[in-house]
Amino acid sequence: MPIITISRGSYYHGKSVSDKLAKKLGYTCISRDRIIENLDEFHLPELKLLRGLNDAFSVLDRFPHGKQRFIAAIRSAILQRLMANNMVYHGLVGHHFVRDISHVLKVRIIADTRDRVADEMARENISEEKARYILKKDDEERRKWAMFLYGIDIMNPEAYNLILRIGHLSEDEAVDIIANAATLPSFQETAESKSALADSAMTALILRKLFDFPNATAEAKDGRVGVSLKVPESQQPVIHDRISRILSDIDGVEGFTIQFDPYF
Repeated sequence: MPIITISRGSYYHGKSVSDKLAKKLGYTCISRDRIIENLDEFHLPELKLLRGLNDAFSVLDRFPHGKQRFIAAIRSAILQRLMANNMVYHGLVGHHFVRDISHVLKVRIIADTRDRVADEMARENISEEKARYILKKDDEERRKWAMFLYGIDIMNPEAYNLILRIGHLSEDEAVDIIANAATLPSFQETAESKSALADSAMTALILRKLFDFPNATAEAKDGRVGVSLKVPESQQPVIHDRISRILSDIDGVEGFTIQFDPYF
């Protein structure tokens, strides 16, 4: 059975559909917010993206190379969880980290605007005009956040295998459709897709471990790791030793090379 990622608009149907789907399939359900809560590098409630993403942009500036560090941390955390298989993940841009993994079913949930507005009016006890404004603002901020961090448009339909509009279609019917799609041969794990996910997870873990070297790049393939970075020649021996120790302590690394590119 495949891994399933579910993306959604702001505050609508994603969690409920994910919970029901996981229960139906006997999967584990994990959310982006839960993963962020357990990032050792970042203890910042703003990054849950509950509302006010413009503030979240400045939050990352509290850390040296905050943007790169956050991407490395959350990418690694998500991929490590997905390695367990039998997972339903819901949250912003989870599909992006596994875009090339064939046994991941990538789903986008959208909802009728009229229903969203009515629910927002009831939840916040506000006017229709105010509800529409808030929902539009939330959706745009989520879109900006994904573009700011990852350079992707979360509303691009090409990023998903399946897009479902809930309105005339109920949540339970959407769950049935996703569960049926998960049985299709196209989304079953293969030796190649399993290896690709493991390599992606290993690469992400290495970059997370190399936080002190924000310009480092890494690539893992079947336990072999290549790291490259720019370092002044005088510092290369010390940096080589530090990175070697880090890589040697990572389970699954069977060998590695470290390449220093010209530093200008």
